[in-house]
Amino acid sequence: MNIEVVESELKQAAITLDRFNNNITIFGSARVNDDSELAKTAYQLGRRLSDQGFNILTGAGPGIMRAANQGAFEGKSSSIGLNIKLPKEQIPNPFLDQCLLFEHLFTRKVALIKYADACVFFPGGFGTVDELMEALALVQTRKSKPIKIFLLGEVFWKPLISFFKTLEQYQYIRQSDLELFCIVDNIDNIIEQIKE
Repeated sequence: MNIEVVESELKQAAITLDRFNNNITIFGSARVNDDSELAKTAYQLGRRLSDQGFNILTGAGPGIMRAANQGAFEGKSSSIGLNIKLPKEQIPNPFLDQCLLFEHLFTRKVALIKYADACVFFPGGFGTVDELMEALALVQTRKSKPIKIFLLGEVFWKPLISFFKTLEQYQYIRQSDLELFCIVDNIDNIIEQIKE
C-alpha cells in the first residue's frame, strides 16, 4: 500500500465531492443483469431521487450501479461514480457526470460513505456486505455523521439480520444498534424517509 496514493485519493475525493450536497449512495451487485427486476428498481430509485434534487453516488460499475447511475443521469441531478482499479478491469458505466478512479477499496469506501446523507443497499456479494458493515460501524461508533441506512429486500437480508440478532443476544452489540438501519421492500419508503 502506497500512503501517497491513499492521501491523493482522499484529497481528490474531497476536492470533487465537497461541491455536492444531498448525496445518496447506492450499493449493490455488479452481477445483476440490466433487464432484471433489481436493475429496474435501481433505475427507478436513481431517477426519482435525482428528479427530487438528490445526487446519486455509486461504485461506477455495471449491474445495480449502472442502473442507478442511468436513472440519475437521465434525471435532474448529478450521477457520480467512484470507480476502482481491479485485476479484471472494471470499466466505468457510461451514465456518469463525474467519475473518480481509486486504487484502494478502502479509500473508495470511505468516500462513498463520508459524502452520503443516506446509503441504500441492494442485494450484493462480499463487496456490498463489506460496505454495509463499514457504514454500520462508522455510524455506531459515531466516526461518521448520522446517515440513514436502508436494506432493500427483506427476504435477501433476513439471514444477515438474524445473525445481527444473535450478536445482540451475546451482547456484542446493543438493541439500539439494530435500529441503525431500516429494511424496506419498496422504494417509496426509501424516498419518503430520505425526504424527511
